[in-house]
Amino acid sequence: MLKLTDFIIDCPDTMKLAAFYAEVTGRAVKDDSDEDWAGIAFGEIELAFQRVDEFVPPSWPTSEHPKQFHLDFEVDDIESEERRVVNLGATLLKDNIGPEGYGWRVYTDPVGHPFCLCHNKGVVWNGNEPVWPAKS
Repeated sequence: MLKLTDFIIDCPDTMKLAAFYAEVTGRAVKDDSDEDWAGIAFGEIELAFQRVDEFVPPSWPTSEHPKQFHLDFEVDDIESEERRVVNLGATLLKDNIGPEGYGWRVYTDPVGHPFCLCHNKGVVWNGNEPVWPAKS
């Protein structure tokens, strides 16, 4: 039996990056976190941060130092969430929101890892084409 327990992100400062993602997700950094390993619990899965002394941030979208992962966060209001994560230290890299108001935006966290805020709730895929929900 296989059970996912951790999603681990390399970084130069575990507590600083854990604090960023704690604010982004509204969850607390685990009490047993320290400068070598910090975590945020999501039920049985932990988003964890591991210190790497000679950390080199990814340079997405180039392949010089490619991304090692990225996180997607589904949001109801992308504009307010963007303001919030940018105020926390994120940087907007690319806007993929279409005229219908659906899509995603790519950001980097304070140490350069990419993540996305997605507004795709209700979108279904018909082959390779999205079918957008009716606007209310």
